[in-house]
Amino acid sequence: MMGALMRYGGLAVAILLAVSAPNADAQQATPPNQTSAPQVTSAQAAAQQIPSTEKTKPVSGKDRRRAAKLFIEATKLFEQEQFDSALRDYEKAAALDPSNVNYSAAAKVARSHAVTELIQVAAKARMGKDVAAERAALERAAELDPQNEQAAEHLRRMADDAMAVHPKAIYEQAASSLGETPTLEPIGGKHSFHLRSDRRQMIQTVFRSYGIEASVDQSVSGSSVKLDVDDLAFEQAVQAVGMVTSTFMVPLDAHRVVVARDTRENRLQFTRLELETIYVGGLTAAELTEVGNLAKNVFQVQQVAVDQTSGTLTIRAAPNTLNAFNNTLRVLLDGRSQVLLEVRLIQLAQLNQRNIGVQLPQQVTAFNVYSEEQAILNANQALVQQIIASGLAAPGDTLAILGILLASGQVSSAIFSNGFVLVGGGITATGISPTPATLNLSLNSSESRELDHIQLRLGDGEQGTLKTGMRYPITTSSFSNLGAGGINIPGLSSAGSSSSLQSIISSLTGNSLTVPQIEYQDLGLTLKATPRVIRSGEVALTMDMKITALAGGSLNGVPVLNNRSYSGAITVKDGQGVVLVSQVDKQESRALSGLPTISEIPGFNDVASNKETQQNYASLLIVITPHVVRGTQAAGRTPMMRVERGRTGQ
Repeated sequence: MMGALMRYGGLAVAILLAVSAPNADAQQATPPNQTSAPQVTSAQAAAQQIPSTEKTKPVSGKDRRRAAKLFIEATKLFEQEQFDSALRDYEKAAALDPSNVNYSAAAKVARSHAVTELIQVAAKARMGKDVAAERAALERAAELDPQNEQAAEHLRRMADDAMAVHPKAIYEQAASSLGETPTLEPIGGKHSFHLRSDRRQMIQTVFRSYGIEASVDQSVSGSSVKLDVDDLAFEQAVQAVGMVTSTFMVPLDAHRVVVARDTRENRLQFTRLELETIYVGGLTAAELTEVGNLAKNVFQVQQVAVDQTSGTLTIRAAPNTLNAFNNTLRVLLDGRSQVLLEVRLIQLAQLNQRNIGVQLPQQVTAFNVYSEEQAILNANQALVQQIIASGLAAPGDTLAILGILLASGQVSSAIFSNGFVLVGGGITATGISPTPATLNLSLNSSESRELDHIQLRLGDGEQGTLKTGMRYPITTSSFSNLGAGGINIPGLSSAGSSSSLQSIISSLTGNSLTVPQIEYQDLGLTLKATPRVIRSGEVALTMDMKITALAGGSLNGVPVLNNRSYSGAITVKDGQGVVLVSQVDKQESRALSGLPTISEIPGFNDVASNKETQQNYASLLIVITPHVVRGTQAAGRTPMMRVERGRTGQ
C-alpha cells in the first residue's frame, strides 16, 4: 500500500491508497500521513518541466531528505495561512532538489496566495487611512510578483494621491495670478456734507474727508452742484457724490483714486479689467457654450473665450462684473448634485472534489499457460539456445528456462505484471489474471478571494463606466494580395534599387501578403451606473452590468463569446450599500464506477463501488455605496442678487 497526502489551495486533505503487487524497482513510497503542499496534475507537471540537453548534477540523499523536511514544514505554514514563510521554505526545497517539480509548483501557488493576501491587506489599510501599512504591503506584493497588474494599479493610485496633496512651489502659485485689484483703505467713521461748489472741488473735498486723494480727470466740468447729506460712511458718500456729479472712480492704490465723467468711453478707458479662467468641469460642449453666451448677453462681457477641450471659460471684465458672474454661475452649478460611488469587487472561487470508494477489479484475463509458454520460447529461440549452451538449464526444463528469461529482463509480458491464478493442469492449465483493486479516499478543496476598491465621482444624471478585465484580439477578416507582380516599392523594385536589396525583392516577388483585420473585444466586467439625487437626499441608481467571457469554442476561426447582463434601478440612502451578486460559473459532476448489480445493492454500494464528485463555484460580488458630496438646493426660489451696472452718461 502506498499513501500520499495532497492539498491544493485550501485547508483540504486527500489520501490516495493503491493496492498493487510488490515491485522491487517501484518508486520510493511516501510515508503515511505525510503532508504535502498544493499539487498539480501530471499534465501540468509535465508542462512545467523544461527539457534540457545539459546534464544536471545528481541530488544527494542528504539534500533530498532536507528538501522533504522543508517541504513538510512549508505545508504546515501554508495551512496556517502564513504564505510568505511557506514561500521561502518551498523555494529552499526547490533549490535543494530541482528534480522534484512539486516543490517549484507549490512555490508558485504560495506566491500567488501571498500576493493576494498582501493586496487585501493594502485595501484594508487604505480604508483605515493607514498610508504606511498600505505602501509596505503593496511594495512587498510588487517584490514577490513584479508582473502583477493589481499591485501596480494600487501603487499608481497611491502616487496620484500623494501628488494631489503635495503643495505647489511659490513660483507655480504665482504663475496663475496677474495681481490683485487695489483695495482702498479709507479712514473709518461717518461724515456730514453741506456743500455748494463746482464738481471738481466737491469731489476732492469728499474724498479728502476719508483720507483718500482724488485725481479728477479733465472730463469732469460743468456748473456748480449742491450736496446736503448727514452721517455717511465712505461707500455711501462715494455713491452720493457720484450721483450728484455724474462721475465714477477707479482705485489706483490704497489711498489714491482717479475720478472721471461717467461715459461709455471713459468706462472703457479707465476701468481696470481683470482676467479670470473659470474651470467648469462636467459640462457638455453645448452647456459650456450656453455659459459663454450668458456672460456675453446678460453681463455684457465683450472678451469671452470658451475652450471645449479643457472645459474652461476665460473672461476679461471689471471686478464687479466678474463677481456677479461668478455668483450666478455658482448658483447654477450648485443646483447639480455630485455623487461619489464606492465600488468594491469581491470575487469568490470554491473547488470541492471528492473521490471515495473501492475500485474493484472489473476485467479478468484468462489465458492458456502452455500456449503462452510456447509463444515466449518461440519468440526468443536465440536466448533459449544460449541458456542451454551455458548449462544454466536442461533442454527440457521449460520452467527454468522461462524463469531465467524473465529474471534477465530480456523478456516481458503483460500477464506477469498483476499476477495470475492457475486452474487445471497439463495442456489444459489455464491462468486467470484480474486487474488490481484500488481504495480511494481523496478530498481536494480550495477557496480563493480577490478584492478591489474603485471610486467614481459623477454628477447628477451623469453615467459612469467601470471596466475590469482584458481586451482580447479577434481576427474578423484577412486581406491577401493575389497579384503575381510582387511588391512594388519606388526606388527599390523599380529603377534605382541597389544590388543588395534586389535579391530580397526577387525573393518576395510572387508571394502573397496576408494582412489580418483585428478587432479587440472587452472581456470581463463592464459596469455602468447613473446616479440621481432626489429631494429627500436619497440616491436613485440605474445600473447596467455585463460579463463577457470566451465560450471555449469557435465558429469559422472566430471565438464564441458568452455574455451575461443585468439591468435595474434602485433607490438607496446616502452611505447605504447596494449588493449585486452574479453567479459567474457553477459546475457539478458525479461519477459512479463499480461492478454491475453489486454496486446497486443498498448498503453494499458504498463498499463495492467508487464515487467521484466535483463541485466548482465562482461568484462575483459587487458592492456599490453612494455618497452625496454636493447636495441639491433647498426647495423654493434662490435669493435675489443685486447687480450694479454703470450708467452710460448724460
